[in-house]
Amino acid sequence: MASTTLPVSLDDVLAARELLSGTVEATPLEFSRALSSRTGVDTWLKCENLQRAGSFKIRGAYTRMSRLSDEEKERGVVCASAGNHAQGVALAAQLLDIRATVFMPLGAPIPKLLATRGYGATVEQLGETIDDCLVRAKEFEQETGAVLIHPFDHQDIVAGAGTCGLEILEQCPDVKTIVVSTGGGGLLAGIATAVKNQRPDVRVVGVQAEKAAAYPLSLRAGHPVPFGKMSTMADGIAVGCPGEVPYAIVSELVDQIETVSEETLSRSLLFLLERAKLVSEPAGGAAVARLLEAGEGAYDGPIVAVLSGGNIDPLLLLRIIRHGLSAAGRYLQFRVRVPDSPGSLAGLLETLAGADANVLEVEHVRTGTSLRVDEVEIGLQVETKGAPHKEAVVAAMRERGYEPIFD
Repeated sequence: MASTTLPVSLDDVLAARELLSGTVEATPLEFSRALSSRTGVDTWLKCENLQRAGSFKIRGAYTRMSRLSDEEKERGVVCASAGNHAQGVALAAQLLDIRATVFMPLGAPIPKLLATRGYGATVEQLGETIDDCLVRAKEFEQETGAVLIHPFDHQDIVAGAGTCGLEILEQCPDVKTIVVSTGGGGLLAGIATAVKNQRPDVRVVGVQAEKAAAYPLSLRAGHPVPFGKMSTMADGIAVGCPGEVPYAIVSELVDQIETVSEETLSRSLLFLLERAKLVSEPAGGAAVARLLEAGEGAYDGPIVAVLSGGNIDPLLLLRIIRHGLSAAGRYLQFRVRVPDSPGSLAGLLETLAGADANVLEVEHVRTGTSLRVDEVEIGLQVETKGAPHKEAVVAAMRERGYEPIFD
Protein backbone atom coordinates (compact mmCIF):
# COMPACT_ATOMS: atom_id res chain seq x y z
CA MET A 1 0.00 0.00 0.00
CA ALA A 2 1.24 3.48 -0.88
CA SER A 3 2.36 5.91 1.78
CA THR A 4 -0.18 8.56 2.80
CA THR A 5 2.60 11.17 2.63
CA LEU A 6 3.01 10.98 -1.15
CA PRO A 7 1.97 14.04 -3.19
CA VAL A 8 -0.75 12.20 -5.17
CA SER A 9 -3.29 9.75 -3.76
CA LEU A 10 -5.69 7.21 -5.24
CA ASP A 11 -8.53 9.62 -4.41
CA ASP A 12 -6.79 12.26 -6.54
CA VAL A 13 -6.67 9.86 -9.49
CA LEU A 14 -10.32 8.86 -9.03
CA ALA A 15 -11.31 12.54 -8.92
CA ALA A 16 -9.36 13.15 -12.12
CA ARG A 17 -11.26 10.34 -13.83
CA GLU A 18 -14.57 12.00 -12.97
CA LEU A 19 -13.24 15.28 -14.33
CA LEU A 20 -12.08 13.67 -17.57
CA SER A 21 -15.30 11.77 -18.20
CA GLY A 22 -16.62 12.63 -21.66
CA THR A 23 -13.35 14.33 -22.66
CA VAL A 24 -10.73 11.57 -22.62
CA GLU A 25 -11.15 8.21 -24.34
CA ALA A 26 -10.75 4.91 -22.51
CA THR A 27 -8.12 3.58 -24.91
CA PRO A 28 -8.21 -0.06 -26.03
CA LEU A 29 -6.17 -2.88 -24.52
CA GLU A 30 -5.01 -5.10 -27.39
CA PHE A 31 -3.70 -8.64 -26.94
CA SER A 32 -0.41 -9.24 -28.77
CA ARG A 33 0.18 -12.85 -29.73
CA ALA A 34 3.54 -11.96 -31.29
CA LEU A 35 4.79 -10.18 -28.18
CA SER A 36 3.42 -12.93 -25.94
CA SER A 37 5.57 -15.44 -27.81
CA ARG A 38 8.64 -13.29 -27.03
CA THR A 39 7.85 -12.87 -23.32
CA GLY A 40 6.49 -16.37 -22.73
CA VAL A 41 3.34 -15.01 -21.02
CA ASP A 42 0.15 -13.26 -22.13
CA THR A 43 1.09 -9.70 -23.09
CA TRP A 44 -1.25 -6.81 -23.83
CA LEU A 45 -0.74 -3.36 -25.33
CA LYS A 46 -2.41 -0.34 -23.71
CA CYS A 47 -2.91 1.87 -26.75
CA GLU A 48 -2.47 5.44 -25.57
CA ASN A 49 -1.15 6.10 -29.10
CA LEU A 50 -4.85 6.02 -30.06
CA GLN A 51 -5.81 8.64 -27.44
CA ARG A 52 -7.04 12.10 -28.43
CA ALA A 53 -4.09 14.18 -29.69
CA GLY A 54 -2.12 10.95 -30.10
CA SER A 55 -0.80 10.36 -26.58
CA PHE A 56 -1.69 10.10 -22.88
CA LYS A 57 -0.81 13.77 -22.32
CA ILE A 58 -4.37 15.13 -22.64
CA ARG A 59 -5.20 13.28 -19.40
CA GLY A 60 -2.91 15.42 -17.25
CA ALA A 61 -3.18 18.65 -19.23
CA TYR A 62 -6.97 18.78 -19.10
CA THR A 63 -7.04 17.83 -15.40
CA ARG A 64 -4.60 20.62 -14.55
CA MET A 65 -6.14 23.32 -16.74
CA SER A 66 -9.78 22.64 -15.89
CA ARG A 67 -8.97 23.37 -12.24
CA LEU A 68 -7.55 26.83 -12.91
CA SER A 69 -9.51 29.76 -11.53
CA ASP A 70 -11.34 32.07 -13.91
CA GLU A 71 -8.66 34.70 -13.28
CA GLU A 72 -5.88 32.22 -14.13
CA LYS A 73 -7.68 31.08 -17.27
CA GLU A 74 -7.94 34.69 -18.36
CA ARG A 75 -4.14 35.06 -18.10
CA GLY A 76 -3.63 32.09 -20.40
CA VAL A 77 -1.24 29.16 -20.12
CA VAL A 78 2.29 28.37 -21.28
CA CYS A 79 4.16 25.09 -21.61
CA ALA A 80 7.38 23.54 -22.93
CA SER A 81 7.28 20.32 -24.92
CA ALA A 82 8.83 18.28 -27.73
CA GLY A 83 5.32 17.68 -29.01
CA ASN A 84 2.98 15.39 -27.09
CA HIS A 85 2.48 17.61 -24.04
CA ALA A 86 2.23 20.55 -26.44
CA GLN A 87 -0.66 18.89 -28.24
CA GLY A 88 -2.31 17.89 -24.97
CA VAL A 89 -2.13 21.46 -23.65
CA ALA A 90 -3.26 22.95 -26.98
CA LEU A 91 -6.25 20.62 -27.20
CA ALA A 92 -7.21 21.22 -23.57
CA ALA A 93 -6.90 24.97 -24.13
CA GLN A 94 -9.19 24.72 -27.15
CA LEU A 95 -11.77 22.72 -25.18
CA LEU A 96 -11.62 25.12 -22.22
CA ASP A 97 -11.33 28.32 -24.29
CA ILE A 98 -7.94 29.29 -22.81
CA ARG A 99 -5.14 31.10 -24.67
CA ALA A 100 -2.05 28.86 -24.94
CA THR A 101 1.61 29.58 -25.77
CA VAL A 102 3.90 26.62 -26.40
CA PHE A 103 7.72 26.54 -26.58
CA MET A 104 9.09 23.62 -28.62
CA PRO A 105 12.68 22.61 -29.49
CA LEU A 106 13.98 23.56 -32.93
CA GLY A 107 14.11 19.88 -33.88
CA ALA A 108 10.54 19.08 -32.83
CA PRO A 109 8.78 16.75 -35.30
CA ILE A 110 6.84 18.70 -37.92
CA PRO A 111 3.54 16.77 -37.45
CA LYS A 112 3.60 17.60 -33.72
CA LEU A 113 4.36 21.23 -34.50
CA LEU A 114 1.55 21.51 -37.06
CA ALA A 115 -0.95 19.69 -34.85
CA THR A 116 -0.19 21.99 -31.89
CA ARG A 117 -0.79 25.04 -34.06
CA GLY A 118 -3.87 23.36 -35.50
CA TYR A 119 -5.44 23.27 -32.04
CA GLY A 120 -5.01 27.05 -31.88
CA ALA A 121 -1.90 27.45 -29.72
CA THR A 122 0.84 30.01 -30.40
CA VAL A 123 4.09 28.09 -30.96
CA GLU A 124 7.64 29.39 -30.61
CA GLN A 125 10.70 27.22 -31.28
CA LEU A 126 14.07 27.50 -29.56
CA GLY A 127 16.90 25.40 -28.15
CA GLU A 128 17.63 21.71 -28.58
CA THR A 129 15.80 20.07 -25.67
CA ILE A 130 12.65 20.26 -23.56
CA ASP A 131 14.80 21.63 -20.73
CA ASP A 132 15.88 24.59 -22.91
CA CYS A 133 12.25 25.33 -23.68
CA LEU A 134 11.23 24.95 -20.04
CA VAL A 135 13.66 27.72 -19.04
CA ARG A 136 12.02 30.05 -21.58
CA ALA A 137 8.51 28.98 -20.54
CA LYS A 138 9.29 29.93 -16.93
CA GLU A 139 10.59 33.32 -18.10
CA PHE A 140 7.41 33.80 -20.14
CA GLU A 141 5.37 32.96 -17.04
CA GLN A 142 7.14 35.72 -15.11
CA GLU A 143 6.83 38.22 -17.95
CA THR A 144 3.15 37.73 -18.78
CA GLY A 145 1.46 36.07 -15.82
CA ALA A 146 0.52 33.04 -17.92
CA VAL A 147 0.16 29.84 -15.88
CA LEU A 148 2.91 27.29 -16.55
CA ILE A 149 1.51 23.84 -17.31
CA HIS A 150 4.46 21.63 -16.49
CA PRO A 151 4.72 18.44 -18.56
CA PHE A 152 5.13 16.17 -15.53
CA ASP A 153 5.99 17.96 -12.28
CA HIS A 154 2.54 18.76 -10.82
CA GLN A 155 0.03 16.80 -8.75
CA ASP A 156 -2.81 17.31 -11.24
CA ILE A 157 -0.65 16.19 -14.18
CA VAL A 158 0.29 12.99 -12.34
CA ALA A 159 -3.29 12.36 -11.17
CA GLY A 160 -4.63 12.78 -14.70
CA ALA A 161 -2.01 10.41 -16.11
CA GLY A 162 -2.93 7.93 -13.40
CA THR A 163 -6.38 7.41 -14.93
CA CYS A 164 -4.57 5.23 -17.49
CA GLY A 165 -3.66 2.91 -14.61
CA LEU A 166 -7.29 2.68 -13.50
CA GLU A 167 -8.26 1.55 -16.98
CA ILE A 168 -5.51 -1.08 -17.07
CA LEU A 169 -6.80 -2.68 -13.85
CA GLU A 170 -10.35 -2.70 -15.20
CA GLN A 171 -9.38 -4.06 -18.62
CA CYS A 172 -6.88 -6.65 -17.36
CA PRO A 173 -7.88 -7.50 -13.76
CA ASP A 174 -5.29 -10.29 -13.42
CA VAL A 175 -2.34 -8.18 -14.61
CA LYS A 176 0.96 -9.00 -12.88
CA THR A 177 3.41 -6.57 -14.56
CA ILE A 178 2.92 -3.11 -16.10
CA VAL A 179 5.75 -1.68 -18.21
CA VAL A 180 5.72 2.07 -18.85
CA SER A 181 7.76 4.42 -21.07
CA THR A 182 9.35 7.04 -18.81
CA GLY A 183 10.74 10.54 -19.28
CA GLY A 184 10.07 13.01 -16.45
CA GLY A 185 8.00 10.34 -14.72
CA GLY A 186 4.46 11.75 -14.77
CA LEU A 187 2.83 8.76 -16.48
CA LEU A 188 4.86 6.23 -14.49
CA ALA A 189 4.07 7.95 -11.18
CA GLY A 190 0.38 8.25 -12.03
CA ILE A 191 0.02 4.60 -13.05
CA ALA A 192 1.97 3.48 -9.97
CA THR A 193 -0.33 5.53 -7.73
CA ALA A 194 -3.49 4.10 -9.29
CA VAL A 195 -2.22 0.52 -9.32
CA LYS A 196 -0.19 0.10 -6.14
CA ASN A 197 -2.98 1.49 -3.93
CA GLN A 198 -5.31 -1.23 -5.19
CA ARG A 199 -2.98 -4.04 -6.25
CA PRO A 200 0.34 -3.74 -4.40
CA ASP A 201 1.32 -7.16 -5.83
CA VAL A 202 1.48 -5.79 -9.40
CA ARG A 203 5.04 -5.08 -10.56
CA VAL A 204 5.42 -1.61 -12.12
CA VAL A 205 8.47 -1.11 -14.35
CA GLY A 206 9.63 2.17 -15.89
CA VAL A 207 11.66 2.20 -19.10
CA GLN A 208 14.05 4.93 -20.28
CA ALA A 209 16.27 5.32 -23.32
CA GLU A 210 19.78 4.48 -22.11
CA LYS A 211 21.10 7.72 -23.63
CA ALA A 212 18.56 9.81 -21.70
CA ALA A 213 18.22 7.87 -18.44
CA ALA A 214 18.04 10.33 -15.56
CA TYR A 215 16.05 8.11 -13.20
CA PRO A 216 18.71 5.46 -12.49
CA LEU A 217 21.17 8.23 -11.59
CA SER A 218 18.59 10.01 -9.45
CA LEU A 219 17.47 6.90 -7.59
CA ARG A 220 21.09 6.07 -6.74
CA ALA A 221 21.64 9.62 -5.52
CA GLY A 222 18.40 9.73 -3.54
CA HIS A 223 17.14 12.88 -5.27
CA PRO A 224 16.55 14.18 -8.82
CA VAL A 225 19.84 14.44 -10.71
CA PRO A 226 20.35 15.86 -14.24
CA PHE A 227 21.49 13.29 -16.81
CA GLY A 228 23.72 15.61 -18.80
CA LYS A 229 23.93 15.48 -22.58
CA MET A 230 21.15 13.36 -24.06
CA SER A 231 21.23 11.70 -27.46
CA THR A 232 18.21 9.60 -28.36
CA MET A 233 15.62 9.20 -31.10
CA ALA A 234 12.99 9.03 -28.33
CA ASP A 235 12.44 12.79 -28.06
CA GLY A 236 9.26 12.36 -26.02
CA ILE A 237 11.16 10.86 -23.07
CA ALA A 238 14.39 12.85 -23.49
CA VAL A 239 14.01 14.66 -20.16
CA GLY A 240 17.19 15.84 -18.46
CA CYS A 241 15.98 15.63 -14.85
CA PRO A 242 13.03 13.99 -13.07
CA GLY A 243 10.40 16.20 -11.47
CA GLU A 244 10.14 16.44 -7.68
CA VAL A 245 6.50 15.28 -7.62
CA PRO A 246 6.86 12.19 -9.80
CA TYR A 247 10.27 11.35 -8.31
CA ALA A 248 8.78 11.13 -4.80
CA ILE A 249 6.20 8.62 -6.06
CA VAL A 250 8.49 6.65 -8.37
CA SER A 251 11.16 6.24 -5.69
CA GLU A 252 8.63 4.67 -3.32
CA LEU A 253 6.15 2.80 -5.53
CA VAL A 254 7.94 1.73 -8.71
CA ASP A 255 9.65 -1.66 -8.57
CA GLN A 256 12.41 -1.03 -11.11
CA ILE A 257 13.69 1.29 -13.84
CA GLU A 258 15.20 -0.32 -16.92
CA THR A 259 16.94 1.17 -19.97
CA VAL A 260 16.88 0.24 -23.66
CA SER A 261 19.28 0.85 -26.54
CA GLU A 262 18.62 2.94 -29.63
CA GLU A 263 18.75 -0.25 -31.73
CA THR A 264 16.01 -1.87 -29.67
CA LEU A 265 13.87 1.27 -29.81
CA SER A 266 13.94 1.18 -33.60
CA ARG A 267 13.28 -2.57 -33.63
CA SER A 268 10.25 -2.07 -31.39
CA LEU A 269 8.66 0.36 -33.86
CA LEU A 270 9.24 -2.07 -36.69
CA PHE A 271 7.82 -4.89 -34.56
CA LEU A 272 4.69 -2.88 -33.74
CA LEU A 273 4.14 -1.97 -37.39
CA GLU A 274 4.61 -5.50 -38.69
CA ARG A 275 3.11 -7.62 -35.93
CA ALA A 276 0.58 -5.38 -34.15
CA LYS A 277 -0.37 -3.04 -37.04
CA LEU A 278 0.13 -0.09 -34.67
CA VAL A 279 2.07 3.14 -35.23
CA SER A 280 4.14 4.31 -32.29
CA GLU A 281 6.77 6.96 -31.82
CA PRO A 282 10.16 5.92 -30.35
CA ALA A 283 9.27 7.18 -26.87
CA GLY A 284 5.87 5.50 -27.03
CA GLY A 285 7.39 2.13 -27.91
CA ALA A 286 10.04 2.06 -25.17
CA ALA A 287 8.03 -0.39 -23.04
CA VAL A 288 7.77 -2.81 -25.96
CA ALA A 289 11.48 -2.33 -26.64
CA ARG A 290 12.23 -3.45 -23.10
CA LEU A 291 10.11 -6.59 -23.49
CA LEU A 292 11.88 -7.44 -26.75
CA GLU A 293 15.28 -6.89 -25.14
CA ALA A 294 14.47 -8.81 -21.95
CA GLY A 295 13.05 -11.85 -23.73
CA GLU A 296 11.24 -14.82 -22.23
CA GLY A 297 10.86 -15.21 -18.48
CA ALA A 298 11.91 -11.70 -17.46
CA TYR A 299 8.52 -10.69 -16.04
CA ASP A 300 5.49 -12.45 -14.60
CA GLY A 301 2.37 -12.32 -16.72
CA PRO A 302 -0.06 -11.17 -17.77
CA ILE A 303 2.00 -8.15 -18.83
CA VAL A 304 0.61 -4.80 -19.98
CA ALA A 305 2.98 -2.60 -21.99
CA VAL A 306 1.83 1.01 -22.32
CA LEU A 307 2.21 2.55 -25.79
CA SER A 308 2.35 6.12 -24.52
CA GLY A 309 2.22 7.97 -27.86
CA GLY A 310 2.00 7.62 -31.62
CA ASN A 311 2.91 11.05 -32.95
CA ILE A 312 5.81 10.52 -35.35
CA ASP A 313 7.09 12.37 -38.40
CA PRO A 314 6.70 10.07 -41.44
CA LEU A 315 10.24 10.96 -42.57
CA LEU A 316 11.62 9.95 -39.17
CA LEU A 317 9.52 6.79 -39.34
CA LEU A 318 11.16 5.88 -42.65
CA ARG A 319 14.64 6.35 -41.14
CA ILE A 320 13.73 4.37 -38.05
CA ILE A 321 12.26 1.54 -40.10
CA ARG A 322 15.53 1.31 -41.99
CA HIS A 323 17.46 1.46 -38.73
CA GLY A 324 15.22 -1.25 -37.30
CA LEU A 325 15.66 -3.45 -40.36
CA SER A 326 19.42 -3.13 -39.99
CA ALA A 327 19.28 -3.96 -36.28
CA ALA A 328 17.15 -7.02 -37.08
CA GLY A 329 19.64 -8.22 -39.73
CA ARG A 330 17.30 -7.45 -42.62
CA TYR A 331 19.17 -4.52 -44.14
CA LEU A 332 22.82 -4.29 -45.08
CA GLN A 333 24.71 -1.19 -46.21
CA PHE A 334 28.35 -1.43 -47.28
CA ARG A 335 31.03 -0.38 -49.80
CA VAL A 336 33.29 -2.59 -51.90
CA ARG A 337 36.39 -1.61 -53.90
CA VAL A 338 36.79 -3.41 -57.22
CA PRO A 339 38.91 -2.94 -60.38
CA ASP A 340 37.59 -0.16 -62.63
CA SER A 341 37.01 -2.50 -65.54
CA PRO A 342 34.03 -3.92 -67.47
CA GLY A 343 32.24 -6.71 -65.60
CA SER A 344 33.33 -5.73 -62.07
CA LEU A 345 29.87 -4.52 -61.05
CA ALA A 346 28.19 -7.45 -62.81
CA GLY A 347 30.39 -9.91 -60.92
CA LEU A 348 29.52 -8.34 -57.56
CA LEU A 349 25.81 -8.32 -58.33
CA GLU A 350 25.98 -11.93 -59.47
CA THR A 351 27.54 -12.87 -56.14
CA LEU A 352 24.75 -11.09 -54.24
CA ALA A 353 22.09 -12.72 -56.41
CA GLY A 354 23.65 -16.12 -55.77
CA ALA A 355 23.37 -15.44 -52.03
CA ASP A 356 19.67 -14.53 -52.50
CA ALA A 357 20.20 -10.90 -51.41
CA ASN A 358 17.93 -8.24 -52.90
CA VAL A 359 19.85 -5.13 -54.04
CA LEU A 360 17.97 -1.92 -53.20
CA GLU A 361 20.45 0.74 -54.28
CA VAL A 362 23.84 0.97 -56.04
CA GLU A 363 26.27 3.90 -56.15
CA HIS A 364 29.48 4.15 -58.19
CA VAL A 365 32.34 6.32 -56.85
CA ARG A 366 35.34 6.75 -59.14
CA THR A 367 37.10 9.68 -57.48
CA GLY A 368 38.56 9.92 -54.02
CA THR A 369 41.96 10.42 -52.38
CA SER A 370 41.92 6.88 -50.96
CA LEU A 371 41.13 5.23 -54.33
CA ARG A 372 43.78 4.09 -56.78
CA VAL A 373 43.40 5.27 -60.36
CA ASP A 374 42.41 1.75 -61.46
CA GLU A 375 39.82 1.25 -58.68
CA VAL A 376 36.14 2.06 -58.27
CA GLU A 377 34.17 2.01 -55.05
CA ILE A 378 30.65 0.59 -55.16
CA GLY A 379 28.19 1.49 -52.41
CA LEU A 380 25.27 -0.92 -51.97
CA GLN A 381 22.12 -1.17 -49.91
CA VAL A 382 20.91 -4.77 -49.73
CA GLU A 383 17.82 -6.41 -48.27
CA THR A 384 18.46 -9.62 -46.30
CA LYS A 385 16.22 -12.10 -44.46
CA GLY A 386 17.59 -11.88 -40.94
CA ALA A 387 20.87 -12.06 -39.05
CA PRO A 388 21.91 -15.59 -40.25
CA HIS A 389 21.22 -14.66 -43.89
CA LYS A 390 23.07 -11.37 -43.45
CA GLU A 391 26.15 -13.26 -42.24
CA ALA A 392 25.82 -15.72 -45.14
CA VAL A 393 25.74 -12.85 -47.67
CA VAL A 394 28.92 -11.33 -46.20
CA ALA A 395 30.59 -14.74 -46.19
CA ALA A 396 29.65 -15.29 -49.86
CA MET A 397 31.22 -11.96 -50.83
CA ARG A 398 34.44 -12.71 -48.97
CA GLU A 399 34.61 -16.17 -50.53
CA ARG A 400 34.59 -14.50 -53.96
CA GLY A 401 37.38 -12.12 -52.93
CA TYR A 402 35.33 -9.05 -52.02
CA GLU A 403 36.00 -7.23 -48.73
CA PRO A 404 32.93 -5.21 -47.70
CA ILE A 405 33.52 -1.94 -45.81
CA PHE A 406 30.70 -1.18 -43.37
CA ASP A 407 29.75 2.41 -42.55
